[in-house]
Parts: sequence; C-alpha cells; structure tokens
Amino acid sequence: MKQFLLFVKPFVVLVSLSLGGQLTKAQSKKATVDPVSHYDTYIQQAVKDWKIPGMTVTVVKNGKVLLRKGYGVRELGKPGAVDTQTLFAMASTTKAMTAACLGMLVDEGKLHWDDPVMNYLPDVQFYDPAVTREVRVRDLLIHNTGIGNADVLWAAMEIPSDEILRRVRLIKPSYSLRSSFIYQNIMYLAAGKVIEKVSGIPWETFIRTRLFEPLGMSRTRALFKEVADANRAKPHMEINDTIRVVNSLREEGLVDAVGPAGSVWTCPDDVTAWMQCMLDSGRYAGKTLLKPTTWAELFKPQTLVTDSQFYPTQLLTKPVWKTYGLGWFQHDYRGHRVNFHTGSLTGMIAIHGQLPDQKLAVYIQGNLDHAELRHALMYRAFDEFALGVEHDWNSEFRQLYASFKQQAKQAERKADSARVLNTKPSLPLTAYIGSYTDPLYGTIIVSLKNGLLYASMNTVLTGYLDHWHYDTFRLTYDQFWNGKDTISFVLDQQGKVAKLTGGGMELAKTPDPADKPISTR
Repeated sequence: MKQFLLFVKPFVVLVSLSLGGQLTKAQSKKATVDPVSHYDTYIQQAVKDWKIPGMTVTVVKNGKVLLRKGYGVRELGKPGAVDTQTLFAMASTTKAMTAACLGMLVDEGKLHWDDPVMNYLPDVQFYDPAVTREVRVRDLLIHNTGIGNADVLWAAMEIPSDEILRRVRLIKPSYSLRSSFIYQNIMYLAAGKVIEKVSGIPWETFIRTRLFEPLGMSRTRALFKEVADANRAKPHMEINDTIRVVNSLREEGLVDAVGPAGSVWTCPDDVTAWMQCMLDSGRYAGKTLLKPTTWAELFKPQTLVTDSQFYPTQLLTKPVWKTYGLGWFQHDYRGHRVNFHTGSLTGMIAIHGQLPDQKLAVYIQGNLDHAELRHALMYRAFDEFALGVEHDWNSEFRQLYASFKQQAKQAERKADSARVLNTKPSLPLTAYIGSYTDPLYGTIIVSLKNGLLYASMNTVLTGYLDHWHYDTFRLTYDQFWNGKDTISFVLDQQGKVAKLTGGGMELAKTPDPADKPISTR
C-alpha cells in the first residue's frame, strides 16, 4: 500500500501540472465567491422550499459574526418582517443555559455534579425508592433516570411546577436508572428547582441576572409570560397541506411550568453573545461566566444516545457515535465533533450547533412546527464556513422528511382500513358521560354536547368524540394543532363503563352517587 501511494503521488502532481491553467481558474473562481453571500442565497431559496413563514440565522466564527439575519414574516398574512430583533422561542435549546447556570453554582462550591438530588429536593421522589436515593444532580440533565416522556404533566394540564414534580413518584419507569436514554423535560424542571434551592432565587431570576445581563441579552426573556413585545414571531402549523397560524397564548404559555426545560425567548442580536460564550470557554467580552473545567464538563460526553432517540438525520449524515453532554447532543460529522441541540414547541423551532474545533457556531429559529430545514442549514454552515464542502443538505433532508410524511399518511390509511364498519357503541351515549380520573394524568370529563360526546382533559384539551367502532371513538381536538387521538371505553363485568384509555393513559370512571348522567348543553 505504501508503494502504491508513493507511485500515485507523482502521478497526481503531473496531472495537476498538465491541467494547471484549468485548476487555477476554477480555484480562482471559488476564491472569489463570498461564502456568506453564497450561504445567504442558499437560505433564501431553502426557506421558500420549506414554505417557512419566518426564520432567523446567526453564524459566528472565531469571535466574529459572519451572518445575522431575519427571513420572511413574523405572521402569515401580515406585513411584519422578521429582523434581528424578532423574538422566537428557544424551546429546548434553553436546556444548555440551565446546565450552565448549575455550573456557576458548582464553580462557587455550593453544589457538586454528583450530589444526591434528595439533598436539595427531598420532596422529589421516584416510583422506585432506590432511584430516589441514587439520582444525582448530573442525572437531571442527561435523560437517564428511567422516566420516559411525561409531557402530559405540563402540555395537557395547568398545575404548579411543584405539583408536576410531586407526581414524578407516580410515573412508572421505562427502564432502570442509567441503563438507557429517553429524552424528556421534567428532570430539567427539577434542575431549575435545585438552582432555586441553592441560590435562594427562582430559576427565571437566576438566569436573567447571572446569564442574560452579563452577556448583554437585554431582549431575552426567561418565561413566555414575560414576552410582551410586538416584534415576536407567531407559531404556525401545517394542517392538511395548509399552513395556519396558531393563535393560542394559553397553549404557548404552558411551557412556563417547566421553564428550565424550554421557556426562554431570544433574538439574533442577543443570542450571538451566548453563542460566542459557549465557543470561548465560558468567556465573553472580558467576562468569565464559567471556570474552564466546568465549561469543559458541559461538553464532556455523559451518556450514549440510542438510535431510536436520535434524529432521523442520522440516516443521511451517518454518524459513528452519538452521545449527550450536559444539555447538548453530540455526534461526529466529517471527522469533527458536533455539539448541538434542537428546540421544538407548538409551531416554533430552533437549533444551536457548534463545530468546536473550528470555533464555529450557528443558531437558527423558525415559526413553523418541526421545520427540519434547521438541520440542513446547520450542516450547510459547517460545510460552507469550515470544511470547504459543497453539499445540498436542503434537497436531501426535504426528500427524507417528505418520505416520513408519506409514510405517516400510509399508516393513517392503514389504521382507517382497520375500522369495523356498521358497528354501534355497546351502550347509549349517556352511559359514557361522566368524570374519569387518575392521580397522574388528572381528569377527563365526558359530556353530551350537540348530540355528541365531548371530552375536556383538565380543561386544557377539548374536542368532540366521533364514534369509530364498537366502544372506540376518534377525538378531534378543538385545538386543531393537536390533531386527533383514539379514545376507547372499557366496560366492567356488569356491562357498565369503567375506564377510558388512549394515548398511553388509563383513567377510571368516577361513580356518580346519584347514578344520573351528566349533560352539557
């Protein structure tokens, strides 16, 4: 093999010399292309391809801002353009900030990453008492406690943060402590409560005074309820191939209950400082937010991420390894390490990506639900500004996600085909109305409205129940962005309705003392 390489090298040199004029011309042409302008043009076309109403893209390298720009509009049908002051949800890219805030307390010697959580939050208990004893502060940040997705506790009810954490003891584990990885949000709420316990001030005050203010992030807000600026993006959803505005302040505000997991809102003019700080060992403009060892700990791989819990983009980027740090996903890309994290809330998206060995970072926000152009633009930025590669991730990711969309439609048609036609409910509709409760999931009240069954879950999610087959109904949410769900009723041995099931939940019907139906007109 060595001999072969020695033989080939001179040959390559000879060919290069013989084609010298052409290569020099091509290289010269490439050198004259401004990469920022090239990337900007690429973004403009990609935003149109994905039909995203509005987006921001910020790129920094070696402490300098290469691009900071808004695209499109804040809300479809209205003229307000997105600019570098437009506020968008950071969503789960907030998690890296919460981890950094904990790191500040570690620097001060007020806590350690491997302190038992029960030392600070004795009321936070897990289904398994052994896990309660063993969970460490570090575990709150790396999705390995055994708790699966428990977003129902904040996305489908309005209860205080302390009550959310109190219900953790009711969540049956999906796996044993530290044996796997399932991404979720509730443990980041617990991390925020640790910050409050140790510092003596709420998480939202801590992050504002210890992170936003030192970085000069004057427009950034810790909680959605603090976003009163007119220059803010509105969320959008694609429903039946039509993009619609989600006008629900209540829905957007639900995330404040788990604020440390994803409630921060920011804009390009502000987030630049955070990006530079995270690239430069926790330093910014002469200020040091974190000690170098603590900053390094944030990006140290903490746990492996399974294929099923990683992003579908892996089908194209083909990473060899996938890990999670303290608030950061990680993987290899073209021989380099990438630190990144996405953020997704109803109708809003974000992504923060780093190519740390190239001192390059990109931050993208948009106002269309799960617009995965974010991934394409992140990798394209890496290629454009660091790796010298020309690759059309936009086209490839559009094809990838279009195939997923098609698969989802096929799955829906398959489910529809399984419907047994010409069946009827086992009982009159009045027999199904009543209150269904569970200590973990709360209450679903089923009533009769306009001659149809109508469900209200914790007064947050509501919708009509259309008969599907037998004792199964299709719930169509009034909040259109939530789509549809299948709800089934279970009868007991006496032929009376005993339970309601759906979405992985099971709620028992509360006996009516008067044995009279409840009706809402």
